[in-house]
Amino acid sequence: MLFAFSVAPGTAGPDGSVSAAVADAVRVVRDSGLPYETTSMFTTIEGDWEEVMPVIKAACDAVAEHSPRVSLVVKADLRPGHTGQLRAKVERVEERLRGDGS
Repeated sequence: MLFAFSVAPGTAGPDGSVSAAVADAVRVVRDSGLPYETTSMFTTIEGDWEEVMPVIKAACDAVAEHSPRVSLVVKADLRPGHTGQLRAKVERVEERLRGDGS
């Protein structure tokens, strides 16, 4: 299963940046050992509910150290029994763009 999430502090630093808080959240994800990818807007983690939800909560807790208010957005692709989809889904689209898939 894939869980894409975005977590950010409700308040920003004087320059409007939230990068320090987001870095702390991504560090939690990295330290979890689960497969993940971070883009400019979301971090996507692959794993089961029981594995991923505590990581997302810990990431929110890390951001809460920076701000009394935290914003969280989660999107999930719930497809039990399928692994390696973090990369495989993108590869299937790339194949079609190259004309390799039908």
